[in-house]
Amino acid sequence: MPTKIEKDSLTGTDTTGHEWDGLRELNTPLPKWWLYTFYACIAFGVVWMVIYPSLPGWKGTSGWVAREAVVADVAAAQARNAPMMARLREATPAQIIADPELRAFAIAGGRGAFANNCASCHGAGGQGAVGGFPSLADDDWIWGGSLEAIQHTIRHGIRANESDDQRQSIMPRFGADGLLTRAQIDDVAEHVLSLTNRATDQAAATRGAAIYAEQCVACHGDRGEGNREVGAPRLADQVWLYGSSKRDIVAMISNPRAGVMPAWQGRLDPAIVNMLTVYVHSLGGGE
Repeated sequence: MPTKIEKDSLTGTDTTGHEWDGLRELNTPLPKWWLYTFYACIAFGVVWMVIYPSLPGWKGTSGWVAREAVVADVAAAQARNAPMMARLREATPAQIIADPELRAFAIAGGRGAFANNCASCHGAGGQGAVGGFPSLADDDWIWGGSLEAIQHTIRHGIRANESDDQRQSIMPRFGADGLLTRAQIDDVAEHVLSLTNRATDQAAATRGAAIYAEQCVACHGDRGEGNREVGAPRLADQVWLYGSSKRDIVAMISNPRAGVMPAWQGRLDPAIVNMLTVYVHSLGGGE
């Protein structure tokens, strides 16, 4: 409770009159240098509010607005890049790669476009991720890694129902639709594991080979080499979209998942589509 203000006997400082459990609060003033700095900051803030936009409807005495400055900077950059963008718009990816100036510009611009539009799924370096996001930095391509194939995929997308020329592939739901029994699915999974020498039950893998030949060869090939014409992934390597364990393989056979990629044609300038094509091709797996 408040007590009378008195001078502390140890420090010689006045108290505030407040006391808690025998402890009295000293009325110690802030250092003058701190107070002056604080007041200077307040004054600076007021001046800044007058000069620059700080309140709704107030543009400041300077007339400078960050949004307008950015718009002007973007317009200036677009004007500078317009000749190169026009060339990129008219050229094919092959022609861009053959021209050192165009190629350097396309890769630089493609890197930015990739970061803005593609990295959230494919990773900052195109490394992809388990869960249906293919790596773009290796030589394992579902639909092909040539310039033409990459450009087609970027333009028309995959299973997005936004273009008549979209990439489209469908794997039967062997378990969910009762096409195979659980035991048969387990056997097929063992056979798929055997394609990379990982089977743990050779008898099951042998039984699964016969089912695989009947149900899967048409798309995935005799030895799991895949088929780019229908978008069937390879099964005979260590690159897996949805996981490589037996449990993951059983899940895909039983009730397969399929990723979706938007069609970027119409969303992006044709020049940017070409830049993305060249950039993705340059990540390390382009054919």
